Amino acid sequence: MNAPAVLFDLLTGLLDSWSLWNGIAGSDELGFAWRRSYLELTYGAGRYRAYDEMVADAAREVGLPDSAAGELVDRWDELEPWPEAHHVVGTLQHTRRIGVVTNCSELLAERAAARVGVEFDVLVSAERAGFYKPHERAYNLALEELGFDAARVLYVAGSPYDVSAPASVGMAVVWHDRAGLRRSLPAPPRVTVIENLSELLF
Repeated sequence: MNAPAVLFDLLTGLLDSWSLWNGIAGSDELGFAWRRSYLELTYGAGRYRAYDEMVADAAREVGLPDSAAGELVDRWDELEPWPEAHHVVGTLQHTRRIGVVTNCSELLAERAAARVGVEFDVLVSAERAGFYKPHERAYNLALEELGFDAARVLYVAGSPYDVSAPASVGMAVVWHDRAGLRRSLPAPPRVTVIENLSELLF
C-alpha cells in the first residue's frame, strides 16, 4: 500500500458495533435489521440531524422501542475495536497520516475513536461536517485536514453504503466487510474487499 494517508470508517470499519446493537436488540437477526435500517437512513439523510433521532427512527422501523436508541448511547463506551484494529492502525501511523470519517455526533465520534486506542490525525464526524456520508463534504473536510489530494489517500469503508462516494471524490477504496454483507450487497467493480484489517499491512 503506497498511499501516504489512510481514512477509515469508524463504527463498522474499525469497531465491532454489530455486537452491541445485537445485544440491545435482543437477537442477532433483529440487531442486524436495526443496524441495516440505520445505515440506510443515515446514508440517505444528507444534511446532518441529531444522530440519536436517526437511531430511534431505525429502531421504530424494525419494531424496537425508542428506548433502544437511548440505551445504545448510554452503552456507547462498550463498543469494541476489531481485535487487530489497534495494531494495524498503530503500525500504519508510523509512516502515514491516519484519519476517520464517521456518521455520528461529534461527542460520540470522539468516544468511539478513543476505543481504538490510537491518536488519529483527523477525526471528522457527520455533525462537524454538517452532512452525513455519502455527501462529499464529509470526505472532503477530512482530505482538507489531512492535507492530501484524494488520489493520495486510501479509504477503508466498513459498509457497502460507504464505498462509491469516496471513490467518486478520487480516493482508492477498500471495503472491510467483516459482517459478510457482500453476500447480499456485492461490492462495486474495482473495489478490493478484505475480511481482516491486517490485510492492509501487506
